[in-house]
Amino acid sequence: MRRHHDMGGQAAGPVDLTEHDHSAWEKRVDAIMRLVGDDTRKLMSVDELRRGIEELGPGAYDELNYYERWIASITNILIEKGVISIDELGRRMEDVKTRWQAQSEETS
Repeated sequence: MRRHHDMGGQAAGPVDLTEHDHSAWEKRVDAIMRLVGDDTRKLMSVDELRRGIEELGPGAYDELNYYERWIASITNILIEKGVISIDELGRRMEDVKTRWQAQSEETS
């Protein structure tokens, strides 16, 4: 049975092969993946990243872009392994949101 993410062989149009500049947050996601998978930490593997992406539901998979899928997968795997908790993640996200809003207000 074909899973939602398995699009091989389906009509999808041409693949855009042009290079593009990666935004700062995309570079951070790539750096996070390299850090959690390095030989020192060994917190997750590329295979686990792929499994996490494949486990995203059809709605999430279709709505998220490439690096959004990566960070969703990384987050879910690290929660699954007990590296971070949902509560800790929520607190840290609130901290980031507060800092971002303060910086936005300073530049306005």
